Amino acid sequence: MAAMTRKGVWRLVAAAALIASVGGCRDTTRPRQPEVVVYVALDRAFAEPILGAFERATGIRVRALYDTESTKTVGLVNRIEAEADRPRCDVFWNNEILNTLRLKHAGLLEPCDPPHAADYPPAYRDAARMWYGFAARARVLIANTQQVTPDQMPRSIRDLADPRWRGRAGIAKPLFGTTATHVACLFARLGPPAAKQLLDAMKRNEVRVLGGNKACAEQVGAGLLAIALTDTDDALIELDAGKPVRILFPDSGPDEMGTLLLPNTLAVVRGAPHPDTARRLIDYLLSPAVEARLARGPSGQIPLNPRTQARSRLVLPQPFRTMEVDYERAARLFPVAARYMETTFLD
Repeated sequence: MAAMTRKGVWRLVAAAALIASVGGCRDTTRPRQPEVVVYVALDRAFAEPILGAFERATGIRVRALYDTESTKTVGLVNRIEAEADRPRCDVFWNNEILNTLRLKHAGLLEPCDPPHAADYPPAYRDAARMWYGFAARARVLIANTQQVTPDQMPRSIRDLADPRWRGRAGIAKPLFGTTATHVACLFARLGPPAAKQLLDAMKRNEVRVLGGNKACAEQVGAGLLAIALTDTDDALIELDAGKPVRILFPDSGPDEMGTLLLPNTLAVVRGAPHPDTARRLIDYLLSPAVEARLARGPSGQIPLNPRTQARSRLVLPQPFRTMEVDYERAARLFPVAARYMETTFLD
């Protein structure tokens, strides 16, 4: 083949440049795929498949940021606060309600009206439409069945102060996570004096303080503790692993204060970059189908939507009494409760 002339080379370069420029024009005029940015406190293993299903059903790209075990929900809350002037997050999917209220009180959420929200009880819908609760975990006691006989099974969180369990009962460190939320809810439900009296009794009984709820459940499963306070998802892991444990729903009798439920919550961040897709995602997550998926899944979440047909794979007591909590009051008392736990309970 004869060598290409210099003129021919320049013609090829020009043609290539024209093709590239046309291609570039097409790229800039092509509609961008809609997207939504969600900060997620629920464990990634539970949340990611649901967000993937939303993405496939709607064509909306989901960009998710998950928390870490070390920072719990607080890390995501701090990030939303730090980004307040230039928000990057659209939806906050939290699993500790009081931190959601912290953002509300700081003016960092904005109202929304997802259609599915109307199905939920008023206790799980913010009056100002700033957040919605769904798919709850319960705060439960887990007991080792090789150390605790059927007639000794604890019925109340007050049993953590029973002398028979001195030094053999555990709770997670009550300065973060659901244990801190639980303490604040006790301050709201019982009043600060009665809550402090109960916690003082636990301290005198040498309740062991561990790094987290998972550690509490694991130590009961291993027989290192007789009983412990934990979350249902961590207790289920031990039960599913065949450990000799039993899950107990404390204070759930007719005349007792009830078992504390902590719902997942959903909220739109103020100034969300993608407000329309944010509302679509929230409505999707509030659907009965999503609650059913979380109820049947490994974490055994408890549905809060009366229209959800599925039941949690947890075996709930019947009748089942849940604690009535004013979450707003609990959020206001959170600093008081945290200060007491740090300066008195843990000293």
